[in-house]
Amino acid sequence: MSQKVRIALDAMGGDHGAAVVIAGAEISLTRHPDTSFVLFGDEALLGPLLDARPALKAACRVVHTDVFVKMDEKPSQALRHGRWRSSMWLAIDAVKKGEADVTVSAGNTGALMAMSKFHLRMMPGVSRPAIACLWPTLRGESIVLDVGASIGADVQHLVQLAIMGSAMASVVFDLERPTVGLLNVGVEEVKGLEEIRGASQAIRGLACSHMDFKGFVEGDDIGAGTVDVVVTEGFTGNIALKTAEGTAKQLASYLKSAMSRTLAAKIGYLFARQAFKTLKDKMDPRKVNGGVFLGLNGVVIKSHGGTDAEGFAAAVDLGYDMARYELLAKIRRTLGQAAPPVAAGEVAS
Repeated sequence: MSQKVRIALDAMGGDHGAAVVIAGAEISLTRHPDTSFVLFGDEALLGPLLDARPALKAACRVVHTDVFVKMDEKPSQALRHGRWRSSMWLAIDAVKKGEADVTVSAGNTGALMAMSKFHLRMMPGVSRPAIACLWPTLRGESIVLDVGASIGADVQHLVQLAIMGSAMASVVFDLERPTVGLLNVGVEEVKGLEEIRGASQAIRGLACSHMDFKGFVEGDDIGAGTVDVVVTEGFTGNIALKTAEGTAKQLASYLKSAMSRTLAAKIGYLFARQAFKTLKDKMDPRKVNGGVFLGLNGVVIKSHGGTDAEGFAAAVDLGYDMARYELLAKIRRTLGQAAPPVAAGEVAS
């Protein structure tokens, strides 16, 4: 892409709404000045926020709507009631119409996925969508998918996840052949469910030069960064994600408590505070905020609903990269170059 990256923002989504969306867009714009935004939301709320940010205002176009999807609204309700006028639907529609290259929303995850799948449709060769996220590791970052778009997976879907994940890794990490692993209960080929073992054999048989398949990986390999892409089905992936988030909060609470328990600990903290600052930055979830909806005929980024401006800016940055470096084109090429996977549930002999 040589032109500006056009980003559609659901300005009413998330726990904090327009204030965080506008502040996050401003931060992202400083990092990517070749960005233009289309904001979908209430002009009465957006106007004053943009007036206070002249540079951002110059890069924005506002489309008014006072309808928004509530964070606790069921996806079916969001689709039925006012979907054509909600800020979330209109932001997705901008991608559908070619008026934007990517949509970013911090709104209701289920509603966003339902609307995106309904309106953008699935990419040819992909049966179900997936949510891919960046995961901090000892080596830097990895991509994990699926982390909750759908429950369960057959051989065909797992193969598709590997293809889409490797394409995303080539964009995010600038790698020609990202390493890919299937999450399993052990690394031996005889272990795991039939679908996992079948997917391993199917991926090994792909006529695809865009990934380096390493076989099975275990749970502790995710944080170790053993591979660039970890593939799993959505139920397991979502549990792993929530467990990691909870463990990070638990460790942070332990450290805070330990550092304030005694005078000696407080003095020790003063000497080691730079190290603790580095640790805090490394564990900061805002820096890897944003899940990519893969498998759709359009790029949609889901930001955490409770994030702040820095976190939302990270999600916008991710959307920028996905559009600038043509994620969809890479996925389509990789799907086209890969040999057809084995039938669902089939295990090669």
